[in-house]
Amino acid sequence: MDHANAGYERVFGTDDLTVGVGFPLTDASESRPDHETELRLAGHAEELGFDALWARDVPLYWPRFGDAGQTFDPWTWLTAAAANTDEIALGTASVVLPLRHPLHVAKSAASVDRLSDGRLVLGVATGDRDPEYPAFDVEADDRGALFRESVDLLRTVWREGFPEAEGRWGRLDGDLDLVPKPTAETIPLLPTGNARQSVEWIADNGDGWLFYHLPEDTLESYLDEWRGAAGEKPYAMVVRTVLADDPTADPEPVHQGYRAGSEWFVEYFRTLDAMGVDHVVVSTPSEDPERELTALAESVFERL
Repeated sequence: MDHANAGYERVFGTDDLTVGVGFPLTDASESRPDHETELRLAGHAEELGFDALWARDVPLYWPRFGDAGQTFDPWTWLTAAAANTDEIALGTASVVLPLRHPLHVAKSAASVDRLSDGRLVLGVATGDRDPEYPAFDVEADDRGALFRESVDLLRTVWREGFPEAEGRWGRLDGDLDLVPKPTAETIPLLPTGNARQSVEWIADNGDGWLFYHLPEDTLESYLDEWRGAAGEKPYAMVVRTVLADDPTADPEPVHQGYRAGSEWFVEYFRTLDAMGVDHVVVSTPSEDPERELTALAESVFERL
Protein backbone atom coordinates (compact mmCIF):
# COMPACT_ATOMS: atom_id res chain seq x y z
CA MET A 1 0.00 0.00 0.00
CA ASP A 2 1.22 3.49 -0.81
CA HIS A 3 0.54 4.68 2.74
CA ALA A 4 2.41 1.83 4.39
CA ASN A 5 5.36 3.64 5.94
CA ALA A 6 7.86 1.87 8.20
CA GLY A 7 5.76 2.45 11.32
CA TYR A 8 2.60 1.04 9.76
CA GLU A 9 4.53 -2.00 8.52
CA ARG A 10 5.98 -2.60 11.98
CA VAL A 11 2.56 -2.44 13.64
CA PHE A 12 0.31 -3.99 11.00
CA GLY A 13 2.57 -5.76 8.51
CA THR A 14 2.16 -9.21 10.06
CA ASP A 15 -0.71 -11.61 10.65
CA ASP A 16 0.31 -11.88 14.30
CA LEU A 17 -0.88 -9.66 17.12
CA THR A 18 1.62 -6.84 17.72
CA VAL A 19 2.05 -4.92 20.96
CA GLY A 20 2.80 -1.28 21.70
CA VAL A 21 3.14 0.56 24.98
CA GLY A 22 1.72 3.94 25.92
CA PHE A 23 3.53 6.89 27.46
CA PRO A 24 4.07 7.74 30.24
CA LEU A 25 6.05 4.59 30.89
CA THR A 26 6.47 5.64 34.51
CA ASP A 27 3.44 6.10 36.74
CA ALA A 28 3.53 9.92 36.54
CA SER A 29 0.02 10.43 35.19
CA GLU A 30 -0.79 13.76 36.84
CA SER A 31 2.59 15.50 36.80
CA ARG A 32 5.52 15.90 34.46
CA PRO A 33 7.37 12.60 34.17
CA ASP A 34 11.16 12.55 34.35
CA HIS A 35 12.07 12.77 30.69
CA GLU A 36 15.43 11.03 31.00
CA THR A 37 13.80 8.04 32.70
CA GLU A 38 10.99 7.96 30.14
CA LEU A 39 13.37 7.98 27.18
CA ARG A 40 15.58 5.32 28.76
CA LEU A 41 12.47 3.16 29.23
CA ALA A 42 11.49 3.81 25.61
CA GLY A 43 14.79 2.32 24.51
CA HIS A 44 14.27 -0.58 26.91
CA ALA A 45 10.82 -1.25 25.41
CA GLU A 46 12.37 -1.42 21.96
CA GLU A 47 15.06 -3.83 23.19
CA LEU A 48 12.34 -6.05 24.68
CA GLY A 49 10.61 -6.30 21.30
CA PHE A 50 7.61 -4.01 21.73
CA ASP A 51 6.41 -2.77 18.35
CA ALA A 52 5.28 0.80 19.05
CA LEU A 53 5.44 3.70 21.49
CA TRP A 54 2.25 5.76 21.74
CA ALA A 55 2.01 9.37 22.95
CA ARG A 56 -1.24 11.13 23.82
CA ASP A 57 -2.27 14.66 22.91
CA VAL A 58 -3.44 16.55 26.01
CA PRO A 59 -3.32 20.27 25.12
CA LEU A 60 -4.37 21.48 28.59
CA TYR A 61 -4.39 19.75 31.97
CA TRP A 62 -7.84 19.32 33.57
CA PRO A 63 -7.43 17.86 37.09
CA ARG A 64 -10.98 16.51 37.10
CA PHE A 65 -10.06 14.21 34.21
CA GLY A 66 -7.23 12.79 36.26
CA ASP A 67 -4.21 12.68 33.98
CA ALA A 68 -1.99 14.86 31.81
CA GLY A 69 -0.82 12.23 29.32
CA GLN A 70 2.96 12.33 29.03
CA THR A 71 2.67 16.15 29.61
CA PHE A 72 4.95 17.15 26.76
CA ASP A 73 3.62 18.14 23.35
CA PRO A 74 3.35 14.93 21.30
CA TRP A 75 5.39 16.22 18.33
CA THR A 76 8.30 17.31 20.51
CA TRP A 77 8.04 14.18 22.61
CA LEU A 78 7.97 11.75 19.69
CA THR A 79 10.93 13.53 18.11
CA ALA A 80 12.87 12.91 21.33
CA ALA A 81 11.68 9.30 21.35
CA ALA A 82 12.80 8.91 17.73
CA ALA A 83 16.27 10.15 18.63
CA ASN A 84 16.51 7.55 21.42
CA THR A 85 15.26 4.54 19.43
CA ASP A 86 15.96 2.95 16.05
CA GLU A 87 13.09 0.96 14.55
CA ILE A 88 10.10 0.90 16.89
CA ALA A 89 6.97 2.58 15.51
CA LEU A 90 5.91 5.94 16.97
CA GLY A 91 2.21 6.64 17.35
CA THR A 92 -0.15 9.34 18.56
CA ALA A 93 -3.11 8.17 20.62
CA SER A 94 -4.50 10.50 19.64
CA VAL A 95 -4.13 14.00 18.13
CA VAL A 96 -7.22 16.09 18.92
CA LEU A 97 -7.88 17.44 15.43
CA PRO A 98 -10.67 19.96 16.22
CA LEU A 99 -8.33 21.81 18.62
CA ARG A 100 -5.44 22.10 16.16
CA HIS A 101 -5.16 23.84 12.82
CA PRO A 102 -4.90 21.04 10.25
CA LEU A 103 -2.01 22.70 8.39
CA HIS A 104 -0.01 22.77 11.61
CA VAL A 105 -0.86 19.10 12.18
CA ALA A 106 0.18 18.25 8.62
CA LYS A 107 3.51 20.06 8.97
CA SER A 108 4.33 18.67 12.43
CA ALA A 109 3.36 15.10 11.56
CA ALA A 110 5.30 15.09 8.29
CA SER A 111 8.33 16.50 10.11
CA VAL A 112 8.26 13.77 12.78
CA ASP A 113 7.71 11.16 10.09
CA ARG A 114 10.77 12.35 8.15
CA LEU A 115 12.97 12.72 11.22
CA SER A 116 12.08 9.18 12.33
CA ASP A 117 12.60 7.60 8.87
CA GLY A 118 8.90 6.96 8.38
CA ARG A 119 8.00 5.49 11.76
CA LEU A 120 4.96 7.68 12.54
CA VAL A 121 1.41 6.31 12.74
CA LEU A 122 -1.17 8.96 13.47
CA GLY A 123 -4.10 8.24 15.76
CA VAL A 124 -6.60 11.08 15.42
CA ALA A 125 -9.58 11.95 17.61
CA THR A 126 -12.19 14.60 18.42
CA GLY A 127 -11.26 14.91 22.10
CA ASP A 128 -13.12 14.30 25.35
CA ARG A 129 -12.18 17.08 27.81
CA ASP A 130 -15.07 19.50 27.82
CA PRO A 131 -13.31 22.70 29.03
CA GLU A 132 -10.77 22.56 26.20
CA TYR A 133 -13.26 23.56 23.52
CA PRO A 134 -14.09 27.05 24.83
CA ALA A 135 -10.39 27.50 25.64
CA PHE A 136 -9.65 27.12 21.94
CA ASP A 137 -12.84 28.90 20.80
CA VAL A 138 -14.21 25.71 19.25
CA GLU A 139 -17.89 24.81 19.36
CA ALA A 140 -18.15 21.32 20.81
CA ASP A 141 -21.05 20.53 18.46
CA ASP A 142 -18.78 21.20 15.46
CA ARG A 143 -16.27 18.50 16.42
CA GLY A 144 -17.46 15.88 13.95
CA ALA A 145 -17.47 18.22 10.96
CA LEU A 146 -14.13 19.76 11.89
CA PHE A 147 -12.64 16.28 12.21
CA ARG A 148 -13.77 15.33 8.69
CA GLU A 149 -12.44 18.58 7.23
CA SER A 150 -9.09 18.04 8.91
CA VAL A 151 -8.70 14.48 7.66
CA ASP A 152 -9.52 15.59 4.14
CA LEU A 153 -7.00 18.42 4.24
CA LEU A 154 -4.25 16.26 5.74
CA ARG A 155 -4.59 13.77 2.91
CA THR A 156 -4.66 16.56 0.33
CA VAL A 157 -1.56 18.49 1.43
CA TRP A 158 0.48 15.32 2.01
CA ARG A 159 -0.34 13.86 -1.39
CA GLU A 160 -0.50 16.92 -3.64
CA GLY A 161 1.94 19.66 -4.52
CA PHE A 162 0.60 23.21 -4.37
CA PRO A 163 -2.99 22.06 -3.75
CA GLU A 164 -6.19 24.03 -3.96
CA ALA A 165 -8.57 23.54 -1.04
CA GLU A 166 -10.96 25.49 1.16
CA GLY A 167 -12.73 24.97 4.49
CA ARG A 168 -13.40 26.54 7.84
CA TRP A 169 -9.66 26.36 8.48
CA GLY A 170 -8.92 28.74 5.57
CA ARG A 171 -8.09 28.55 1.84
CA LEU A 172 -5.24 27.33 -0.34
CA ASP A 173 -5.16 28.83 -3.84
CA GLY A 174 -2.45 26.66 -5.37
CA ASP A 175 0.49 29.00 -4.75
CA LEU A 176 1.60 27.41 -1.45
CA ASP A 177 2.91 23.94 -0.73
CA LEU A 178 3.39 21.93 2.44
CA VAL A 179 6.94 20.72 3.06
CA PRO A 180 8.26 18.28 4.00
CA LYS A 181 6.07 15.62 2.50
CA PRO A 182 5.82 12.32 4.42
CA THR A 183 8.06 9.37 3.62
CA ALA A 184 5.09 7.56 2.05
CA GLU A 185 2.14 8.87 0.07
CA THR A 186 0.36 9.75 3.29
CA ILE A 187 0.87 9.21 6.99
CA PRO A 188 -1.45 6.40 8.15
CA LEU A 189 -4.49 7.75 10.01
CA LEU A 190 -6.28 5.78 12.73
CA PRO A 191 -9.54 7.43 13.86
CA THR A 192 -9.88 6.78 17.57
CA GLY A 193 -13.09 5.75 19.27
CA ASN A 194 -16.10 6.78 17.24
CA ALA A 195 -14.66 10.25 16.55
CA ARG A 196 -18.30 11.35 16.07
CA GLN A 197 -18.38 9.45 12.76
CA SER A 198 -20.10 6.34 11.45
CA VAL A 199 -18.18 3.09 11.22
CA GLU A 200 -18.62 3.29 7.46
CA TRP A 201 -16.95 6.71 7.33
CA ILE A 202 -14.05 5.49 9.48
CA ALA A 203 -13.67 2.43 7.26
CA ASP A 204 -13.64 4.55 4.09
CA ASN A 205 -11.35 7.32 5.36
CA GLY A 206 -9.09 5.67 7.95
CA ASP A 207 -6.19 3.29 7.52
CA GLY A 208 -7.40 1.36 10.55
CA TRP A 209 -9.43 1.87 13.72
CA LEU A 210 -8.06 2.49 17.21
CA PHE A 211 -10.55 1.77 19.96
CA TYR A 212 -10.75 1.53 23.73
CA HIS A 213 -10.84 -1.60 25.82
CA LEU A 214 -14.10 -3.54 25.50
CA PRO A 215 -15.45 -6.72 27.14
CA GLU A 216 -14.94 -9.68 24.84
CA ASP A 217 -18.60 -10.13 23.86
CA THR A 218 -18.88 -6.42 22.98
CA LEU A 219 -15.54 -6.51 21.20
CA GLU A 220 -16.71 -9.39 19.04
CA SER A 221 -19.69 -7.38 17.79
CA TYR A 222 -17.48 -4.36 17.10
CA LEU A 223 -15.03 -6.50 15.14
CA ASP A 224 -17.85 -8.04 13.11
CA GLU A 225 -19.16 -4.59 12.22
CA TRP A 226 -15.67 -3.34 11.42
CA ARG A 227 -14.80 -6.27 9.16
CA GLY A 228 -18.10 -5.85 7.35
CA ALA A 229 -17.33 -2.20 6.64
CA ALA A 230 -13.53 -2.16 6.34
CA GLY A 231 -12.52 -5.61 5.13
CA GLU A 232 -8.93 -6.31 6.16
CA LYS A 233 -8.07 -2.84 7.47
CA PRO A 234 -6.51 -3.27 10.92
CA TYR A 235 -8.16 -2.93 14.31
CA ALA A 236 -6.14 -1.76 17.31
CA MET A 237 -7.22 -1.39 20.92
CA VAL A 238 -6.03 -0.16 24.29
CA VAL A 239 -5.62 -2.56 27.23
CA ARG A 240 -4.36 -1.65 30.67
CA THR A 241 -2.28 -4.51 32.00
CA VAL A 242 -1.39 -4.81 35.68
CA LEU A 243 0.62 -7.96 36.38
CA ALA A 244 -0.19 -9.66 39.67
CA ASP A 245 2.66 -11.17 41.65
CA ASP A 246 0.97 -14.56 41.46
CA PRO A 247 1.22 -15.79 37.83
CA THR A 248 -1.95 -17.87 38.30
CA ALA A 249 -4.07 -14.99 39.65
CA ASP A 250 -7.54 -14.58 38.17
CA PRO A 251 -8.44 -11.25 36.48
CA GLU A 252 -9.77 -8.24 38.34
CA PRO A 253 -11.18 -5.33 36.29
CA VAL A 254 -9.29 -2.03 36.35
CA HIS A 255 -9.88 1.07 34.23
CA GLN A 256 -9.49 0.07 30.56
CA GLY A 257 -8.20 -3.39 31.40
CA TYR A 258 -7.30 -5.95 34.03
CA ARG A 259 -5.06 -6.89 36.92
CA ALA A 260 -4.20 -10.58 36.51
CA GLY A 261 -1.47 -13.17 36.55
CA SER A 262 0.73 -13.79 33.54
CA GLU A 263 -0.97 -17.13 32.76
CA TRP A 264 -4.34 -15.44 32.35
CA PHE A 265 -2.88 -12.63 30.24
CA VAL A 266 -1.26 -15.11 27.86
CA GLU A 267 -4.64 -16.72 27.18
CA TYR A 268 -6.38 -13.34 26.99
CA PHE A 269 -4.04 -11.99 24.32
CA ARG A 270 -4.19 -15.26 22.42
CA THR A 271 -7.97 -14.83 22.39
CA LEU A 272 -7.67 -11.25 21.08
CA ASP A 273 -5.36 -12.50 18.33
CA ALA A 274 -7.81 -15.24 17.36
CA MET A 275 -10.69 -12.74 17.32
CA GLY A 276 -8.85 -10.60 14.77
CA VAL A 277 -7.35 -7.80 16.84
CA ASP A 278 -4.19 -6.63 15.06
CA HIS A 279 -2.47 -4.44 17.67
CA VAL A 280 -2.82 -3.72 21.37
CA VAL A 281 -1.55 -0.65 23.20
CA VAL A 282 -0.77 -1.65 26.76
CA SER A 283 -0.15 0.58 29.74
CA THR A 284 1.87 -0.75 32.64
CA PRO A 285 1.48 1.44 35.73
CA SER A 286 4.07 0.41 38.28
CA GLU A 287 6.49 1.73 40.86
CA ASP A 288 9.17 -0.23 39.01
CA PRO A 289 8.31 0.26 35.32
CA GLU A 290 11.50 -1.30 33.97
CA ARG A 291 10.79 -4.52 35.86
CA GLU A 292 7.12 -4.42 34.82
CA LEU A 293 7.93 -3.95 31.12
CA THR A 294 10.46 -6.77 31.27
CA ALA A 295 8.07 -9.10 33.07
CA LEU A 296 5.24 -8.34 30.66
CA ALA A 297 7.44 -8.97 27.63
CA GLU A 298 9.06 -12.16 28.94
CA SER A 299 6.18 -13.79 30.81
CA VAL A 300 3.36 -12.84 28.43
CA PHE A 301 4.17 -11.57 24.95
CA GLU A 302 7.14 -13.79 24.17
CA ARG A 303 4.80 -16.75 24.76
CA LEU A 304 2.05 -15.74 22.34
